[in-house]
Amino acid sequence: MIKYFKQIIPLTMMLVVLWSCEDDLNVLPEDDRLTQDAALVTIDDYRSFLAKAYAGLSLTGQDGPEGDADIQGIGEDFSSYMRLYYQLQELPTDEAAIAWNDQTIQDLNTQLWTPSDPFSSAFYSRIYFQVAVINEFLRQTDSGRINGRGFDLDVIRGFRAEARFLRALSYWHALDLYGSPTFVPEDGQGLFSPEQISSADLFNFIESELLAIENEIVAPRANQYGRADRGAVWALLSKLYLNSEVYLGEGNGRFNDCIDVCNRLINAGYSIDVNIPYSYLFLADNDLNGAQSEAIFTIPYDGVNTQSFGGSTFLVHAAVGGSMVPADFGINGGWGGIRSTEALIDLFGEPTNNDEADDVQLEWEDKRLISHTPGQTLEIESLTVFEQGYGITKFKNIKSDGTPGSDPNVHPDTDFHMFRLSDIYLTYAEATLRGATNGDLNTALNFINTLRARAHEGSTDFNVSAGDLTLDFIIDERSRELYWENHRRTDLVRYNQFSENTTWPFKGGVPNGQTTPGFRDLYPIPQSEIDVNANPLQQNPGY
Repeated sequence: MIKYFKQIIPLTMMLVVLWSCEDDLNVLPEDDRLTQDAALVTIDDYRSFLAKAYAGLSLTGQDGPEGDADIQGIGEDFSSYMRLYYQLQELPTDEAAIAWNDQTIQDLNTQLWTPSDPFSSAFYSRIYFQVAVINEFLRQTDSGRINGRGFDLDVIRGFRAEARFLRALSYWHALDLYGSPTFVPEDGQGLFSPEQISSADLFNFIESELLAIENEIVAPRANQYGRADRGAVWALLSKLYLNSEVYLGEGNGRFNDCIDVCNRLINAGYSIDVNIPYSYLFLADNDLNGAQSEAIFTIPYDGVNTQSFGGSTFLVHAAVGGSMVPADFGINGGWGGIRSTEALIDLFGEPTNNDEADDVQLEWEDKRLISHTPGQTLEIESLTVFEQGYGITKFKNIKSDGTPGSDPNVHPDTDFHMFRLSDIYLTYAEATLRGATNGDLNTALNFINTLRARAHEGSTDFNVSAGDLTLDFIIDERSRELYWENHRRTDLVRYNQFSENTTWPFKGGVPNGQTTPGFRDLYPIPQSEIDVNANPLQQNPGY
């Protein structure tokens, strides 16, 4: 299967949007060299325009990883959507720690960020850059502009549905991380100050958008690889509904709706083959090696055609350091950045070859723990020492046959599966336990044991019973299955364990860890946004 982005590079967006971290509110064309009529002539022009919206998830600008960034105020190598999202979702949790001292990144490790934090502010800008691009695409494909131009209107409607999905995805990230962010209506352009929107109203907007496009977007697994389809719509709805009490308040859970969309996904042709190793999901040929059968929405990466210092480049390089041999991961050098915490390792129990020698590679019965232990300590005494904390080698630029990806130097071919069937199985089980009357406990049990069988190379010896299915078990199983895949912060918030009630080393800025105030469950509205918006914006409580 040819990756989608291979077919649309170079990404020539005819109406380039300039977005600045210093002035998040002004969305202006970079110049007027191309007018709409000159730029959007063929259906391929519209496809390329849509490609810019997809590329916003994986790339950082128009000119490659060392050109001009889409957003300003942070280095282009740091400005990738998926790199920023990983840092906000994983570094403040019990799954990962970073050794670098770039700007305020250690404040993410310790949950001590401020409203001026450049990483949180940059992701906010990334979100609204995406919204700006997509709003412009929707304006240019409005029926008033398209009718009479000879285009296949069904194709245009499909493009619009994909764009609306991508906008809903970014707005979900805004809702989940910032609570009550600003909202940019489709007709908001030029020197425009968006108003703030409540969490409930943004929830309703995202839900209504997804339901509106459900029957306009292509059927599950029927689109080009890397493009959204109805399965992606259902997956995003499942995330919205599973976290509904966080967004709408306790007692407002939408767990029956969650089960409904999970059932649609589960019956839509996705599958998990327990005989295909879990590790195949994170290799350079994960679009071809069989593991892709469970992929619902994927961000493709290609070592030649989609290069950035975010995404899988970050996930592979930043996890390599110490005694690791970079060539074993299909790259020519590691960055010595991210590694595990003891809390993550503890979820997998004792290693099968427990040995005190520092040079022994430890192994676990649960093959989902893909790690490097020689030369690394289990405990972290200093956040800035990469060799403290076991290495996580989950993502590699190596194919399932052992050969490297297309660029065996810097940029991996490893695609990132944002939504996959395993998450839906776990979501079904959790929604059932949270009271969904249309969920079935035995069905949930079968789903969980499918994941555990794959984790143990097809063995059913580690299956669990119905009595084991508790909410506490599910959150631990979610970490075992989905660690480093950008779920953990959201999961901990939903369980009321992100700030209050739980500790882990260095949480709150002390070596033994301490609880943090509940307001940390949300990131602050960036101070730069508040300063330049003509509308009064209310900062999230506590900041």
